[in-house]
Amino acid sequence: MARARGSWTDGTLTARSFLKPHTVARAVFHPAWIPDSLDPTVERLKRFRVVAGAVASLGVYTFVEGGFALTELLENALTASAVLLFLTPLTVGVMLLVWRSTGTVRQLRVPLLNSLKLLLLFVGSVVGLALLVQTTSTSGGILLSLVGGLAMMWLLVFVVAGAVRVCGNLFGAAAVHRSLPALLAAVTSWLMAVPDLVTGDLHGLSLTLGVVFILGAPVTVTAIALLETGRLKRRYGIRLRAHPASLPPLPGPVPTGLPHVPPQGNPYGHPHVPHPQHPYAPHPQHPHAPYPRHPYGPGPQGPYAPGGSGHPYAPRPPYPPRRPRGPYGG
Repeated sequence: MARARGSWTDGTLTARSFLKPHTVARAVFHPAWIPDSLDPTVERLKRFRVVAGAVASLGVYTFVEGGFALTELLENALTASAVLLFLTPLTVGVMLLVWRSTGTVRQLRVPLLNSLKLLLLFVGSVVGLALLVQTTSTSGGILLSLVGGLAMMWLLVFVVAGAVRVCGNLFGAAAVHRSLPALLAAVTSWLMAVPDLVTGDLHGLSLTLGVVFILGAPVTVTAIALLETGRLKRRYGIRLRAHPASLPPLPGPVPTGLPHVPPQGNPYGHPHVPHPQHPYAPHPQHPHAPYPRHPYGPGPQGPYAPGGSGHPYAPRPPYPPRRPRGPYGG
């Protein structure tokens, strides 16, 4: 279904949809104004990177550290949200200075504000989840704990599903510039890994596995980002240093019908010239034909006709009777 570019959601979010928090997260954190990906291959690589990172993180928290610690996970989520809240506008601001030579900021005002709203909405959801967990754990009433627990589970699924969405679209940065999500992903992953390397926090892993685990994410994300920007540059002429308004127009949609096939035939034959008469009417004779009339029509006898002089073995008519001659002639 076509998505309305002027609205936040796609118009399918109803009251019943709130029973499914992942559906609400998809509509909220991947709004309709985010453009579709130009390269399906890179999009699949992004999904693989998000899923692999989530599985690796949950595996470390669950199996390595001896149990799933929701409090520690929320603390890390709050730290990551604070880093994103500071780092994303800073990176976009640097790119705006780079694009200033070929365009203006006013041309990008609408997508920039939408991306900022999406960032603030995600950070607010993470902060709200942390406050709800803290309130539920300290409350003494049974009813309040039950209602708070249900709301906490709903919001937890909502935030996790939203984190997957915003990791894929990088807060709708593609609406500003097609290459901007790749840059944000690479910069964010490296700056998130630097504190762990500096402090030596290996999440309970050995030195070798800890370094591989910490550096694996930024190296993988950077490789995917380079692949994405390279394919955008080669296939569509989209350069990261160019202002979005100065980029060439994107190709139109590919037609879904079959391509035009020229009429088949002998490529070396004579072109067919339609005749105004009936298709089965007699056609003019070849210029080298011996007779200008129809080949089966009546006409002079051929050289091999009976009695003709052409065929050497053709039967001849009997000779006429000769007049008797005398012995001395007649």
